Amino acid sequence: MGNLKNMAVWPDNNNVHINAHGGGMLHHNGVYHWYGEHKIGGEAGNVAHVGVHVYTSRDLAHWTDAGIALPVSNDPASEITRECVIERPKVIFNAKTGKFVMWFHLEHKGNRWYETSRSGVAVADSPTGPFTYLRSFRPDAGVWPENATTEQKAALPAGRALRGRAFHGGPNDEVPALPILARDFEDGQMSRDMTLFLDDDGKAYHIFSSEENSTLHISLLNDDFLSHAGKYIRVFENRWHEAPAVCKHGGRYWMISSDCTGWGPNAARAATAPTIWGPWRELANPCRGVNPLNGLGPEKTFGGQSTYILPVGETMIAMFDAWRPDDAIDGRYFWLPMRFEDGAFTLEWVENAPRV
Repeated sequence: MGNLKNMAVWPDNNNVHINAHGGGMLHHNGVYHWYGEHKIGGEAGNVAHVGVHVYTSRDLAHWTDAGIALPVSNDPASEITRECVIERPKVIFNAKTGKFVMWFHLEHKGNRWYETSRSGVAVADSPTGPFTYLRSFRPDAGVWPENATTEQKAALPAGRALRGRAFHGGPNDEVPALPILARDFEDGQMSRDMTLFLDDDGKAYHIFSSEENSTLHISLLNDDFLSHAGKYIRVFENRWHEAPAVCKHGGRYWMISSDCTGWGPNAARAATAPTIWGPWRELANPCRGVNPLNGLGPEKTFGGQSTYILPVGETMIAMFDAWRPDDAIDGRYFWLPMRFEDGAFTLEWVENAPRV
């Protein structure tokens, strides 16, 4: 009893399907806290009408609805007013300040083509909130990445000429030929799909799709976790990664991400590095087997997209969303154990989500 079947309805304590899409997990004082986007029915659910939902559990199988951790605002002047876009909320605990810090991808209301591309930050005294929204911004304004080249820095004048232009968010030939990094140098880099990673030395990192989705950025946070520290790198240049999820296992860093194909599933990406700063090396598709519920296998990541990697002891659980954009509230979840061997990892389809 208490097993959650992957891709089925996952009931909470009220027997209502868990509403925490694009989510992340915080384990604090023996309790798992699952934060995610609260969806409503239909296509309207693809923008924020309620906010960030949080659920709690001690065994990853029985979940209690703990309410709305960060509500949208009824003030039309607020950045998080109703019908903005709040995506992929993640929460980490800062042991120095005693605060719980939430980051998310924010798009202002009406920006359906993701022109905003900002990071939103909120803070709370309790893991279930209420979180207080602080501000949004584009990361690392006025800072070159640690691995920027002389040519990229010299492109600043050409980059300024690109201000105001938007480009396709999926693989294309135009973006790689243009100095997008230089375009956004002064005002801050684009920040879309994202995750947070808290390392075992207490340092925290913001990992996000940038440069019109073409390149991932890994950026160190300040000691209070509320802003960036001014140190970051670019990884997988012009490879179009999104939905990053990161963990540390066996002294190495591991990443799951996806291609940029909108709501449609694609083949999962895998990567590893000896340090958070790299060098990052892409691996083969980690997925094995077939999801019998939809007939999809490694070529479509079983019908899902990565959102977070949850450590449970030495076990790493990869969390995925199976999006249903025509009826957003009905999006499903599946969790798969990561199996590490021979310098790589695999994700094999299993019927039931792992639990404690």
